Amino acid sequence: MPQEITIDDIWKLFQETDRQMKETDRQMKETDRRIQETDRQMKETDQRMKETDRIIKEVSMQIGKLGGRLGEFVESMVAPACETLFAERGIPIHRVSPRVKAKLDGGRHMEIDLLVVNSDIVSLVEVKSKLTVEDVQDHIKKMEEFKEFFPEYANRKVIGAVAGMVVDENVVRFAIKKGLFVMVQSGDAVRIANDKTFVPHTW
Repeated sequence: MPQEITIDDIWKLFQETDRQMKETDRQMKETDRRIQETDRQMKETDQRMKETDRIIKEVSMQIGKLGGRLGEFVESMVAPACETLFAERGIPIHRVSPRVKAKLDGGRHMEIDLLVVNSDIVSLVEVKSKLTVEDVQDHIKKMEEFKEFFPEYANRKVIGAVAGMVVDENVVRFAIKKGLFVMVQSGDAVRIANDKTFVPHTW
């Protein structure tokens, strides 16, 4: 004989159902709270990323401006010094021309920071705020292609020089080994780092 369901049993069932519904409601509210919190955190993260991006762009712009100013400053120091420094090495200079450009068919182009010229010799001077080994390698490639871009100097000896406000010792050694003059900042002036016995490579 089946057990009879009493009013008390029904009451307990209602109470349990109510408890479960309240628990489900609590869980749903907790889930909703977590979703809202996650959404808030994602918005904060997005805002921080935008702010970080803005700062990076601003810093990059400032570095770019600073780099340009340093480059101009170094050139303003190096250009006037070229005549004296090369003359000290037995290379008289007739003309120093900044930012000389040439282009060839096929979109090829070349820009020389300082073109130093006399009747027998042409010197290409690469000027950097911080000179690196890669800069030296790029300049050597430029030396190799120079007469193709400037055929008017085909009958002259071509020598190279690199200059920098900041030049690590290993870069100095590398450039000298490749046959280039190296000009470095010395106080408020510029000096040649090569010793007196140095003989430049000619192209």
